[in-house]
Amino acid sequence: MGLFKKPEPQRVEIKGHLLRCPVCGAELFYQREAQLNTAVASFFNFDWANRSATCLVCANCTHISWFLGE
Repeated sequence: MGLFKKPEPQRVEIKGHLLRCPVCGAELFYQREAQLNTAVASFFNFDWANRSATCLVCANCTHISWFLGE
């Protein structure tokens, strides 16, 4: 009886193409956001100003593919 459900892996399309894991060929991914920290911003406690990336984690082998969006 958990309050939080684990998200289900999903198929992902990138620019009209189905994404496949480059390591194992699987088609299901978990999506996460990750902050791209820099040494200068961290030194001055400005981590909040750094860019973020979308990480797609293969549900089969856990390879992580990173995508930067504008």
